[in-house]
Amino acid sequence: MAVYGVNVISSLMSKKVIHYTRLLQHGQQISNIEGSLRLMNLPGTYGLLNSTRFTQTSTTSNKTENGATAAEATETAPTPNHDTDKLTELENALKAEKEKLVASVADLDDKYKRALADTQNVRQRMQRSIDDAKIFGIQSFCKDLLEVADILGKATESVPKEEISDKNPHLKNLYEGLKMTEGQLLKVFTKNNLVMIDPKLGEKFDPNFHEAMFEQPTKSAEPGSIAVVIKTGYKLHTRTLRPAVVGVAKAL
Repeated sequence: MAVYGVNVISSLMSKKVIHYTRLLQHGQQISNIEGSLRLMNLPGTYGLLNSTRFTQTSTTSNKTENGATAAEATETAPTPNHDTDKLTELENALKAEKEKLVASVADLDDKYKRALADTQNVRQRMQRSIDDAKIFGIQSFCKDLLEVADILGKATESVPKEEISDKNPHLKNLYEGLKMTEGQLLKVFTKNNLVMIDPKLGEKFDPNFHEAMFEQPTKSAEPGSIAVVIKTGYKLHTRTLRPAVVGVAKAL
């Protein structure tokens, strides 16, 4: 136990001796530096020189770095003229594109308006066709019935008026039946807007409703007026199905 304690104390003493020796060596170095500065009569100059040298070195380094950076920036930075040219080219390209778009829009607008107008015209024509079909759908049927009306009219006109009496009851009844049939047929015509064109003598000739078969010289009628009615005509609504066949008066 005593031997172990002596060894521990010896170890601690050895560590302290080594520590003090290092401190003495470091102090000796510091004393040598201060002595040299005193001999040169420049106390503290060493630190000042080191500080000044570091400052100059740093400044020169900064200047060099700043100069290089500025030079690189000058080399890489685009010139104002170059930017202006690019902007001009871009502006011209945008203007050209705008003009193309405006022209395209104008063309499409024109085509749209034309298509709309064509559609409206087609719709109106179709509507007129539908209306005409409703109004004039019975036109061919009416034309066929006109022959029946003509026959009935000729039949009643061919009967002598003096023969229609109580002495001849059969003829009288037949005549009255034909007249009733003709009257009823004309009522049906009027109900369906089929109107008779029966011009009067002396009436002015109208080529829309009359058909001139000949000219008759006469003093009793004004030239260009109707002198003779050969056959009555008919019109369905505003459309002439058959013009009245007439003779036109001519001056002597």
